[in-house]
Amino acid sequence: MTVGSGADHDVVVVGGGNAGISLAARLLRRGVRDVALVEPRERHHYRPLLSYVGAGLAPMSSVERPTRSLVPDGCTLVPDRVTAVDPGGHDAPAAVHTAGGRRLRARTLVLCPGLEEDWDATPGLAAAYADGWAASTFVGESATRVWPALRDLETGRLLFSVPPEPAPCAPTALKPLLMACDHWRRRGVLQRLDLTLVLPYDAALGVAGPDRHLEDAFASYGVRVVRGARVERLADRSVTVTSPGGVEVADDLAFAHVVPHYRAPRWITDAGLAGDTAAGLVDVDPGTMRHRHHPAVWALGDVADLGTRPSGGALRRQVAVLADLLTGGPVADDGPRYDGYTVMPITLDRRRLMLVEIDRDGRPAPTVPFPDLARPRRSTWLVDRYGLPQVYFRRILRGRV
Repeated sequence: MTVGSGADHDVVVVGGGNAGISLAARLLRRGVRDVALVEPRERHHYRPLLSYVGAGLAPMSSVERPTRSLVPDGCTLVPDRVTAVDPGGHDAPAAVHTAGGRRLRARTLVLCPGLEEDWDATPGLAAAYADGWAASTFVGESATRVWPALRDLETGRLLFSVPPEPAPCAPTALKPLLMACDHWRRRGVLQRLDLTLVLPYDAALGVAGPDRHLEDAFASYGVRVVRGARVERLADRSVTVTSPGGVEVADDLAFAHVVPHYRAPRWITDAGLAGDTAAGLVDVDPGTMRHRHHPAVWALGDVADLGTRPSGGALRRQVAVLADLLTGGPVADDGPRYDGYTVMPITLDRRRLMLVEIDRDGRPAPTVPFPDLARPRRSTWLVDRYGLPQVYFRRILRGRV
């Protein structure tokens, strides 16, 4: 499982999010002695809670922790930004170059830096965020602006978007919309609001049963859905949308919850590690997560081309498999494999949530036979809002789940 000699570290993990920290913790618990973690951000976010911040149901303090406080004991934290990668080969180890001038050589290099907002893909989006009439719960620093912008509205036009894949659990962009609709209905103002949802595909999830629940919710709340659509540009409180039906402009908006498009960091493509995806995802075997052409390089999470929708639940499965592969000897045909499992937690209102579990082909893949977690339930809402954050910080990031 190692390539080359003379490396500075046995394993270098790029990215200190869910994937990077939990993998580092698992490897250390499995006896790997020398693990380095490269992460420039001083604050770590538990991303799923940002949707609840945008619905006024969670404070930002519940989302954030200092990165250093989460790095497992025995792991070397490198607080720096990656600028280039040398994937190695033959007898040479892989190497990571950072903005601070560091060069870290690794026998095993694991890439999980997450995706970056591609602001250039949507002209005017960055300016609209800066002007304050657009924001989203996907962009950490803007999430706190969403609820104040939505909470007291009584009239006006609003537009919400779901980003196309790849994105960090893209369907969860529905959560702020549906929780806000429930709030407006309770206040008796919902019927006075003009709501548009821009979907990149014909269906919200592509899973029959949960999609029926969502379609019922859209109809109940009076949300107009534009399908197979893309947000093209923003300017002067207007959003231009293209769809199979043509081009339309939603103007005079009170607020726009528009999620940026995403792509992998440019240094992945520059290093020759990307495949043929437009977003530059790392070209890995979807079962083993090992790079197809560079045996010292592995990738998981949003940045890896795994043929499934990114999610935190998918990461837990990926981390478990990759930890087994990195500590279990040579990769064998009958060894551990990631099966593409992923999960999408979607609220229908401010108190019910459905947990939609699917495999790589979009087929239902429930982890328990009973109850049906894909039905909207109060209990799954409570687990998503209160239970999973505790499990995340106390167990997942410590390599125990």
